[in-house]
Amino acid sequence: MPDAVSSAALVITHAARAEWATVLEWAAAEGWNPGEGDAVPFFAQDPDGFFLGRLDGEPVSAVSVVNYGAAYAFLGFYLVRPDLRGHGLGLATWRAGLEHAGDRLVGLDGVPDQQDNYRRSGFELAYRSARFTGIPDLPAPDATVRALAPGDLARLHGYDAECVPADRPRFLDAWLGDPRHRTVLRIVDGRLTGYGTIRPARDSMRVGPLFADTADDARQLLAGLAAEADGPLAVDVPLRNDFAVEVVEEAGLKPSFETARMYTGPVRPHRLDRLFGTTTLELG
Repeated sequence: MPDAVSSAALVITHAARAEWATVLEWAAAEGWNPGEGDAVPFFAQDPDGFFLGRLDGEPVSAVSVVNYGAAYAFLGFYLVRPDLRGHGLGLATWRAGLEHAGDRLVGLDGVPDQQDNYRRSGFELAYRSARFTGIPDLPAPDATVRALAPGDLARLHGYDAECVPADRPRFLDAWLGDPRHRTVLRIVDGRLTGYGTIRPARDSMRVGPLFADTADDARQLLAGLAAEADGPLAVDVPLRNDFAVEVVEEAGLKPSFETARMYTGPVRPHRLDRLFGTTTLELG
């Protein structure tokens, strides 16, 4: 490591999936509670969307800019090693990552005190979210909630596409197919009314997505996911959805840190009223 740190000495390259384990450790140190197997489905969506900055060959900065089709990308994992912050390494890595998005619209989930920095890069606030965490106090779900079956995937693709700003079948197949993840859906009178996934993470099980037609659907799905957990849950809840906040508060979960969903432009119409829990702050 050079005595005088300069962004001019920074070498930024695509990261291999195995190298991303270092970044997941950085994320854990920041309290982000990454999932134990996140790298596999993340890289399945866009293996060229992960960047590492190195000084003398040693990783010191990171960002991911994952492309979803030709029109949309999502930025995450914007990190610089704490002892090397303030030298422009993060900004250089940020710019390299955004080049990967090309002219796509870009989204991110960022801490509120960084909003001004993101705004200077063309991002505008869409809504705020908060992570709610705790051991849920919920009755068992009713008979309308069941585990995901292989024949459900096509149906979930369509439902998911209505709830997010971009189609993401490649990511979704990897996310739902990870053996560490558990997914439940609710079928009422033969109709899909929502689904949710839970995965093991460092400090608690993380719920995401939690998409549902109504608060009652979300409540039943959350109960189904809680039945798969043996400890605390964490759900990233959009604060603009009063029903979503009500559902997690009724379950006994408490808010911790906030994030801000921001975009560089108008996203395609999607069902924000169905958003009871964000899939993942890292990939949207």
